[in-house]
Amino acid sequence: MSKDFILPDIGEGIVECEIVEWLVAEGDEVKEDQPVVEVMTDKAMVEIPAKDDGVVEKLYYQKGDIAKVHEPLFRINAAGDSSEAAEEKTAEKEAPKSDSKPDSNQATGGETTDFILPDIGEGIVECEIVEWLVSEGDEVKEDQPVVEVMTDKATVEIPAKDDGKVVKLYHKKGDIAEVHKPLFALQPAGGAQASGSGETAPGSSSQNSAESKPQASTKAEAEPPAKARQGKAIASPAVRRLARENDINIADVPGSGKKGRVVKKDIEAFKSGGQSATTSTDSKPAQQPAATSGGTRTEAIRGVKAAMAKQMMNSVSTIPHFTYADEFDVTNLIALREKLKEHYKEKGVRLTVMPFFIKALSLALKEFPVMNAQVNEDCTEITYFDDHNIGMAVDTKIGLLVPNVKQVQNKSIIDVANEVTRLTQAAREGKVPQADMKGGTISISNIGVIGGTVATPIINKPEAAIVALGKVQELPRFDENGNVVARKIMTVSWSGDHRIIDGGTIARFNKLWQEYLEDPTSMLVNMV
Repeated sequence: MSKDFILPDIGEGIVECEIVEWLVAEGDEVKEDQPVVEVMTDKAMVEIPAKDDGVVEKLYYQKGDIAKVHEPLFRINAAGDSSEAAEEKTAEKEAPKSDSKPDSNQATGGETTDFILPDIGEGIVECEIVEWLVSEGDEVKEDQPVVEVMTDKATVEIPAKDDGKVVKLYHKKGDIAEVHKPLFALQPAGGAQASGSGETAPGSSSQNSAESKPQASTKAEAEPPAKARQGKAIASPAVRRLARENDINIADVPGSGKKGRVVKKDIEAFKSGGQSATTSTDSKPAQQPAATSGGTRTEAIRGVKAAMAKQMMNSVSTIPHFTYADEFDVTNLIALREKLKEHYKEKGVRLTVMPFFIKALSLALKEFPVMNAQVNEDCTEITYFDDHNIGMAVDTKIGLLVPNVKQVQNKSIIDVANEVTRLTQAAREGKVPQADMKGGTISISNIGVIGGTVATPIINKPEAAIVALGKVQELPRFDENGNVVARKIMTVSWSGDHRIIDGGTIARFNKLWQEYLEDPTSMLVNMV
């Protein structure tokens, strides 16, 4: 049976790639997981493997062409019986079946289809079930949100792809679900569709069910993990990247997946003790804090918190930080904000002091572009950015997120205020679009909303600087006549990359930023 291979999401928000080299020709036989083509994105070179055994019938692109995600890449005539019945038989054989996951057809007396958790992008291979938005037996409509899952980037809602009735939820709240494996079973309103699983979600591939079938069966789960093989290992690009990051030869890692495929947990197990991870999806323990004695408890660090831990460790171990702090008198700024906030509230604008800090920072960056620059890994080049994409650290229920306001240099204070409101709300819901998390050039952390005064913030690598805003305190100060007056004082604390920023530069930059904020009307003269 001939079918098109659909170019899946390659992660990082990539929508197209260049064909670097075809590794097969039309008429060639290929095996499942055999590399077929090498493509280049704006991030890296990636090998795309075949999903089935068969014969390559058609290559839709030539070397040098640009291929688009979610469109056909090549056509293959799958090996074996090409009949519909044979495909259904194969699908039944490979569908997970156990005491905890009974066959959905038996459970409901009708045709059902498994929804396969699609690629969520960013090289993510698993996610945590945060909340089921439906129950078994519920009727759902196409595009209705079914489950909320959390990756190490953000929280994502997964929608249904067809009308129908939910007959089985394969995971409980708090469980870890793996990409390309069943998430729930649905009895479609019009009967089971040929497409099988709902294989497309925000940032997912549009492959059909035959191309994205579950990679683990009952038989595979019962088999012992494959021994370390000689030659090329079977693994996804994301797993290969993880192995490279940990200086592990992936060929030495025993794979616990189907046909000896190396998965993420195998790399982690090999790194920690050289042993393969053998726990199956169905038998893994519930994701709950482990019971311990002595009044302590242990729980896994994952999701956004795990990503933050890795990012912060990478930052402090590669960037020489130095800190600079100063006091700002924000009395006039707060008075101006109080004067304007009610007027703009009637227009639907939530005007806080943060938009003023962000816009003033952008004005100062025009005079000190090195504060908006980044260096490469070996610090042999420095890149200056025209756009001021200013990040805001937001404390959320899933951890610290740092979305950024894009192109602040082209925005008014009201434009910035609207963006601050949008990003803050999205961050607190854990649903910030990936585009808003990428491309930041400098960051602000507002510890003052909780109560801190002075901090030593860690730079959000690869940026070169970050500032922490302390709480506003009403303190006694001398005026120009020597009289003691009450003023609203805030301490700001900078951390800079000492490879490209020195103390004099950050002091002069901070002084200019301070002038804009202590005399807000001076900002108007410099706005365009």
